[in-house]
Amino acid sequence: MQALRTPAAVVQTRYEKHGFKDFGLILSVFSLVYLAVCFPLGLCYNVLLVAVNLSNKVSMTMPDVYFVNMAVAGLVLNLVAPAELLSSAFTRWHAWEPSSEAYITLLILFNVSSLVVMYSATLLSLDYYIERALPRTYMSSVYNTKHVCGFIWGGAVLTSFSSLLFYVCNHISTKMVECSKMQNKEAADAIMMFIGYAVPAVAVLYAFALILRIRKESTPLDQDAARLDPSVHRLLLASVCVQFALWTPYYATLLAHTVAGAPGRAGDARHLPTYYFLRCVSKLLAFSSSVAMPLMYRRMNRNFSDRLRRLLRRLHCGERACSHERSAAQQVVT
Repeated sequence: MQALRTPAAVVQTRYEKHGFKDFGLILSVFSLVYLAVCFPLGLCYNVLLVAVNLSNKVSMTMPDVYFVNMAVAGLVLNLVAPAELLSSAFTRWHAWEPSSEAYITLLILFNVSSLVVMYSATLLSLDYYIERALPRTYMSSVYNTKHVCGFIWGGAVLTSFSSLLFYVCNHISTKMVECSKMQNKEAADAIMMFIGYAVPAVAVLYAFALILRIRKESTPLDQDAARLDPSVHRLLLASVCVQFALWTPYYATLLAHTVAGAPGRAGDARHLPTYYFLRCVSKLLAFSSSVAMPLMYRRMNRNFSDRLRRLLRRLHCGERACSHERSAAQQVVT
């Protein structure tokens, strides 16, 4: 098996060879700033989001389940980010050089997380519409949403492995007849572009159109729809728009690679540094989605602060019931 030529092995040399040393310096600064600021924030707030909701399962709503799902995917991105950003593809002062196996593993985790994030945001939009249009059917209940999130992870793993075959076969010996027919990295990028971005984008636009239409129409069921926190609508719009805004540049680079092929393949290497710089910056933006989402949830969810205080009090009291909980229980009994 031949050594896998990862972007980390060639980007910095291409910057220096073609006189674009500033690109490498700027990318190094961006990467170190992300690791120093965004990485700890994302790790902390994603853990808090998961812990607070799982410790208050009774009060969880349908949107909470989707946000927990996106937070778990954000934690996976937080694990991938240091390994990627400390390699020579992103910084001059790199700490390690990923092997072929490590590169493929990071690729799988990144693709799975991206699919989970995009489809969680998409299904959150569709289920929010169902909750507003048919509040008494409980089609978008917490119980059903938990099973949907399980299917999202399963589907993301299966989809990422289909594109993984193209990536692997693009780097191994052509002696294997089966893989020699599949050595096409553009096909792998096309799969991720279509399944990971085009389909969710169309579904989100459709869901937003339905939500806007139902908000304009006054129906007797609107009073029942109020059982959802009104702030959920603002949180939904903000989170979905921010997620797509941060992931769009990355999928745009996949589209460019799919349509135009790898830059420099035809012998013109002038655009190589710019292409790899933009691709790395777009990946940094994708990593930053794991920070933006929990921060928005913390800021815009009205119940998060109360749930966090209850969790902290519970941790402080330990197994003993806190004084306010004992007094409340006594009042209920009397």
